[in-house]
Amino acid sequence: MASNASRPRILITRAEDVPGQRWDDYAESVANAGGEPIEGALDAAHNTPEHDGLLLTGGVDIDPACYGESRSERVLEVDMRRDQWETELINAARLAGKPLFAICRGHQMFNVARGGSLLQHLDEREPHRARRGADGESIDSGWHDVDILPGTRLAAILDRADGGTMRVNSQHHQAVTTDRVAPKLTVAATTPDGVVESLVDARQPWAISVQWHPEMEEMAGQCDALWAAFIEASAVTVAQA
Repeated sequence: MASNASRPRILITRAEDVPGQRWDDYAESVANAGGEPIEGALDAAHNTPEHDGLLLTGGVDIDPACYGESRSERVLEVDMRRDQWETELINAARLAGKPLFAICRGHQMFNVARGGSLLQHLDEREPHRARRGADGESIDSGWHDVDILPGTRLAAILDRADGGTMRVNSQHHQAVTTDRVAPKLTVAATTPDGVVESLVDARQPWAISVQWHPEMEEMAGQCDALWAAFIEASAVTVAQA
């Protein structure tokens, strides 16, 4: 593995602690793929470190005010500071041509920042929402298949040029649905019940979001190509600097 001096620096957003999720999992996934993880803390948003690629992480709900809707009673915890900060990061990455990888909440924020909206609550727990584990303390993911759309950048990276299905993990109750996608984003994966599981901005050198959690150990090996592609794209930013 290359020294830190030559590895692309990946800014990984960090805000509140999320039950069942670890910031270190994102950092380890970046490092294992050849990148240098850089913490981007909400509390230090005024002093964001220099970076070559941006990774948006999971977290609390996005405030529906961001897309012009009143807040449902099922939306319990929001942080407008984080919404505004990550919107600024998304826009800055687009303008600078820096690679963007957005996961879970990040996937939703990516859509909202580009002019889309969200379904505020999935009424049915299965298969998308998390639940308590058998021990009463741990958090278990929901599991389901996603349909990879042929011809998309996601399909090419995952070596599924003709599409197909993939088994993924979920821990969310808000969702991007097919009727709420931002105008200039392309849907790259969906579920049979109409949840959009991946978005791509083909106008950027590299910008992909996924609703599932490829950073978690339970997904080990299934998304290595996605992490590798993100770090490879970010390395181009270093080479061009």
